[in-house]
Amino acid sequence: MSLLQFERVSYQYDSEDYNIIDELSFSVKPGAFHAIIGVSKRKKSTIFRLINGLLTPKVGEIQVGGRTIAGQKNYCGYMPQKDMLFPWRTVGENLALPLEIKGGFSKAERREMVRSALADVGLFGCEEKRPEELSGGMRQRAAFARTMLTGSELLLLDEPFSALDFLTRISMQEWLLMQHQKHKKTILFITHDVEEAIFLSDSVLAVTSTPSRTLSEIKVPAEHPRTRECLTRPEMVMLREKLIDMLRKQVMS
Repeated sequence: MSLLQFERVSYQYDSEDYNIIDELSFSVKPGAFHAIIGVSKRKKSTIFRLINGLLTPKVGEIQVGGRTIAGQKNYCGYMPQKDMLFPWRTVGENLALPLEIKGGFSKAERREMVRSALADVGLFGCEEKRPEELSGGMRQRAAFARTMLTGSELLLLDEPFSALDFLTRISMQEWLLMQHQKHKKTILFITHDVEEAIFLSDSVLAVTSTPSRTLSEIKVPAEHPRTRECLTRPEMVMLREKLIDMLRKQVMS
């Protein structure tokens, strides 16, 4: 059974005279980790906005858990490129936001859940700190913990590491793989970095046409758990070059 299902979904922006997404169909199984790549940032982000309900399909249906997303609540968690932590709230108060919105938890319960989530991402004892007191990597881990606290099985991560320096980014990629192995959430991860895509994902979903009618799925030939050593294997190098060539052709076409 699929956790996420697109069924002939189309979407057109008011400023365009064509469907940017045109009868797109694809499915994602529970617990999968897919990286989405493509030259157009707008197309990839449109797919995410359709999933999280910020945009409504022109035609077609999107299902999560076998039910249309229309009327559903808390069916997905979304983490954008920027951490979006409110500077006037402590780290703990920022993480408590999805629990406050969902409701049904006492203040003591929210505090305990936040502490547990921070400990899970290596930030135990940081609940009283302000966001500006954390490094970039720490802020992204806090943002991920907040996304986890939505309680959703489906997580949408939109280039969450692109603003980090090289070494911090590598560290966060390895950390995210550990989190995925631990929690078995279903993850869709937008990135413009081909190497990041093949290191993290079970398979890559490539946006290869305009308008977007299909997502080309390319299986990554590496098992989990992974280390960065796998990127040096001949089959992984060949896949990286194949994907780079695919994107280069899109730019030149």
